[in-house]
Amino acid sequence: MYFVTAPFFLRWYYPKVTFNKSRKDRKIYLTFDDGPIPEVTPFILDTLAEHQIKATFFCVGENIEKNRAIYDRILAEGHQVGNHTYNHLRGWDTDDSVYLDNIAKCQQLTGTILFRPPYARAKKSQLNVLYEQYEVVFWDVLSGDFDAQISPEKCYQNVIRHVKNGSIIVFHDNIKAMPRVSYALPKVITYLKAKGYDFGVL
Repeated sequence: MYFVTAPFFLRWYYPKVTFNKSRKDRKIYLTFDDGPIPEVTPFILDTLAEHQIKATFFCVGENIEKNRAIYDRILAEGHQVGNHTYNHLRGWDTDDSVYLDNIAKCQQLTGTILFRPPYARAKKSQLNVLYEQYEVVFWDVLSGDFDAQISPEKCYQNVIRHVKNGSIIVFHDNIKAMPRVSYALPKVITYLKAKGYDFGVL
């Protein structure tokens, strides 16, 4: 089970987390989790380049090390990067010291001020340490592209039905998301441009 939009109780439980940016500005923020990988990330980068927009990539450290050229391309093309742990760890299931060390290992590769916990699952004890160094970023629109039970069209509809000023939108550059992100991302960008949205980086 997952929520396409961030529910009130999640915002209440994590009051210091960034779920969206200013609602005053007609701007949205595309974000991509889990890469970089050769099967998906280049397609995303090509799509962003075609539309001349920038995005934020929350990268997994071991994928950076395996695919350094793709990571370098993300940076070279002007996109922002965030820390998504070194091994895509679920904070709820991980000892605090192990979790924080894993994030620090990824940080050696990214040098970023942005962190997003995989699965949005991190203990308050972990986050209380992380707040001192990072802006912890969740989202307010989850595309569902990781969900093999939904159609590519449903993934697209998840985004356009819930997006609003300041929305932080999540897609994934992982293999299981490819059928949906390859369909939905270009259509989402085209739709949002037609609605007058600008695209920002976190």
